[in-house]
Amino acid sequence: MAEPLRIALAGLGTVGAGVIRLLDTNAALISARAGRPLQVVAVSARSRGRQRGVDLSAFAWVDDMAELARRDDVDVVVELVGGEDGPALALARAAIGAGKGVVTANKAMIAHHGLELAEAAEAAGVPLKFEAAVAGGIPVVKGLREGTAANAIERIYGILNGTSNYILSTMEATGADFGDTLAEAQRLGYAEADPTFDIEGTDAAHKLAILASIAFGSRLDFAGVECEGIARVRAADIAQAERLGYVIRLVGMADCEHDEADVLKLLQRVRPCLVPKGHPLAHVTGATNAVVAEGNFSGRLLFQGAGAGGGPTASAVVADLIDIARGEAGPPFSVPVADLVPMEPAQSGGRTGRTYLRFTVADRPGVLAEMTAAMRDAGVSIESLIQDGRPEEGGEVLVAMVAHEGPERSIAHALDLLAGSDSLTAPPLAMQIIV
Repeated sequence: MAEPLRIALAGLGTVGAGVIRLLDTNAALISARAGRPLQVVAVSARSRGRQRGVDLSAFAWVDDMAELARRDDVDVVVELVGGEDGPALALARAAIGAGKGVVTANKAMIAHHGLELAEAAEAAGVPLKFEAAVAGGIPVVKGLREGTAANAIERIYGILNGTSNYILSTMEATGADFGDTLAEAQRLGYAEADPTFDIEGTDAAHKLAILASIAFGSRLDFAGVECEGIARVRAADIAQAERLGYVIRLVGMADCEHDEADVLKLLQRVRPCLVPKGHPLAHVTGATNAVVAEGNFSGRLLFQGAGAGGGPTASAVVADLIDIARGEAGPPFSVPVADLVPMEPAQSGGRTGRTYLRFTVADRPGVLAEMTAAMRDAGVSIESLIQDGRPEEGGEVLVAMVAHEGPERSIAHALDLLAGSDSLTAPPLAMQIIV
């Protein structure tokens, strides 16, 4: 049999331990499919004494992970440390500089430094692979790079963060409000102690920027992602969506458009949306991820599965290692970095669609007239309006509207007209309706 692919592994958390377990459990199958064995030779992590449920005795332990890049007995470095920069980025740079391939699950590092690392990897003639950085065990990066390679991708969108999806679908099932559901998700381990990256949409934005670059051949532009999280979604919004035939999901979406000067621009945004109950994304519940890619010949493709966890993410890491063992690498972003097209961010205001609007207002005469006047003056046509409840005098009333199809800038204008009104007791919430 051919010489083994020799692997150094940095990071022995849930995913790192899962990689070792998977390589051991499926060793014969993996060797057969890779054409040679995959062999871990060295590992590094913060704590040597921590129990991880896997046998590390056969591997060299390295206290300074940077040493992994310098070892002569290593072909590929697997980075599972995490973090946008710091030790993870230093290790990736060092490994590529030493002529070694890199496999990573680090979506933040790729979203911020992916082009730099890809350019260095291309120059060094070594692979850089990051299937596990997007949607856990779902082979969506491979699906876009290879399965849809003959297609012009027209739109890519999906549920890219399992924590937010767990919270929203649990609110849907239980009727609980956001704060209580988040606390329960933290207790069960579905949300971090500091859930900011998840609930504010940053994690999903990292993944969307990576997918958009691969799908559209554009230079990766995380800074160009419009991002809004789920913290302002209330149980009342979930209930109103149910009445209207929708569910609420945090959706990342990217597509391209030509402006008036025929300049191609890229729209990338992450925000809570109303999804029709008949749409594939409406049935994605819990911590599951799902990505929809629309190709001009393939049509709509749905990639769905576990978006995180030791087993699924380890599966994606090892799939990348098998590709490297086979000699299948190619440009990390489908085409060489030099051929990626720089695209300016598209402005969402010109997009047309239907919008759900929720206002929390003072319970007094004239408030509804003030709101509808703002809609009229901004050119927003109201399709339906629901006013829920009548609490004690001086309390709050929730008013929900669905606007007819129209430009998003009109919605923004209407909200600007209402800004500062003492009739509003909380900032309004606007959510696009997915079609």
